[in-house]
Amino acid sequence: MSTASVSKQSIPSEQQTKTAYNILFIIGFCHLLNDSIQSVIPAMFPILEKSMGLTFTQLGLIGFSLNMVSSVMQPVVGLYTDKRPIPYALPIGLTSSMIGVLGLAFAPSFITILLSVIFIGLGSAIFHPEGSRVAYLAAGNRRGLAQSINLPGWRK
Repeated sequence: MSTASVSKQSIPSEQQTKTAYNILFIIGFCHLLNDSIQSVIPAMFPILEKSMGLTFTQLGLIGFSLNMVSSVMQPVVGLYTDKRPIPYALPIGLTSSMIGVLGLAFAPSFITILLSVIFIGLGSAIFHPEGSRVAYLAAGNRRGLAQSINLPGWRK
């Protein structure tokens, strides 16, 4: 008999299926913040156009970079973390988004804005797969409810 089967048998079935609501609400709130940061970028386009004199092509490149980095990198990060879970992926993703927001706040040029937006997209790509995994683990036997708590920030 292996140690894994002994430890699994010693845990009562009630504890195995208990839903960790505090974790779900924290993940849901972080998810809301993460997606809100991404939604602010297109709303800033008129401000960036006037204050920095950006062209529509440059604004389009900013939006394209944000969406491509977050959309293309998210499945790549998900594939990687499925094989090798990264416990610190959530704070790493949120930190990357924070670096992007700070860079955007003090951006003196178009290139700095583009790099900041890439950091925001990368933070989102890192956050989402691990956030979904943590919500699944915290769900217990209430997976539908857990996903609905985790998803308040989704724009879809």
